Amino acid sequence: MPIESAMQSQETSTAEISLNDQPGHLIRRAHQISVSVFYETLGREVTPVQYAVMRTLQDKPGIDQVTLAQQVALDTSSTADIAVRLEGKGWITRKLLARGQRELRLTADGEALLERMVPGMQQMQNALLGMLSDSEREAFLQLLSKFVTVNNERSRAPMRT
Repeated sequence: MPIESAMQSQETSTAEISLNDQPGHLIRRAHQISVSVFYETLGREVTPVQYAVMRTLQDKPGIDQVTLAQQVALDTSSTADIAVRLEGKGWITRKLLARGQRELRLTADGEALLERMVPGMQQMQNALLGMLSDSEREAFLQLLSKFVTVNNERSRAPMRT
């Protein structure tokens, strides 16, 4: 909906809408916090998106780049760039298939890296969610998952499973 149309349908003023009541703002802040905690806990050797790509390859070895992009909700260009970087670091292999696609697999070094990251990932989860009770943590993750699932098609790179 264009801004003009949205403006015509609104009867509240900007002053009546708190920034902290807007899901987009809160989600952006949560993302900033999550990325900061990721780097504080695990260092900068791997980015959060690279981690997601590698974990997906760990779960689904041999998938092609397009399928990988769909699995992690990235556009194919970004996924190709990430794959090239990960291959350059020796963490994945890319094999050209007959149909022009690239098969991706973790290398032994990539597998070892993910294993070394497990304690840090657990520490990160605790840093992000540790202030919540078990029931709050479960509810938070369920609601966040529902939000992402319900709004998946609104993304420029919807997740496909």
